Amino acid sequence: MSATDTPRHPWLDLIQTADAKFLESVGDDALDPAAEAARERLRSGMTGASEAEITQHQERLGVGLPPSYRQFLRVTNGWDVMEDPPVHLAPLAKIGWLRDLDPHLATMWSDQDPRYSLPHVPDEEYFVYGADQDPVHLRPEYVPDTLRIGEYDDGVLLLNPRVKTADGEWEAWYMAPWLAGAQRFRSFWDLMNDQLREDTETP
Repeated sequence: MSATDTPRHPWLDLIQTADAKFLESVGDDALDPAAEAARERLRSGMTGASEAEITQHQERLGVGLPPSYRQFLRVTNGWDVMEDPPVHLAPLAKIGWLRDLDPHLATMWSDQDPRYSLPHVPDEEYFVYGADQDPVHLRPEYVPDTLRIGEYDDGVLLLNPRVKTADGEWEAWYMAPWLAGAQRFRSFWDLMNDQLREDTETP
């Protein structure tokens, strides 16, 4: 395990808290398969991907995955919470480049389709994160090269290898039709904390 893979994100705590909040919202007598899956995770723990599996799929994709996402996969190889809105993180075998899994979406938002051409976004506007970020400030040339890792509500969760931090994290996106662009985060950890904030905060 490399230095960048040293666990520093409490994925287990985040996931278990979200599962517990979900079960609280549906009630103890719910027979929904998603509720039973959440109960089983809390009872028995989760099954993460092995280092060999991660290496195999990194070779399939032709790239090393970012540290916080690899750490997530070591805790759980995929995750579903049918909260409102639902969260789905695909298992390793189901992730892939957006251009391959959803070529229509990749082309629609990329600079390959003149109907959706957007002006170039300068660095001072692009590298803004948090409340001051404008989702429209998207660089369409990055879209086809994003890695599709799951869905949230009516949008997709993506990792962008074209923008990396000094410690190897990839920019993470939540792209949905109502955004007219994407919410972008410095890392997968930051994205998941933002998307699950209401589920994990104590009232």
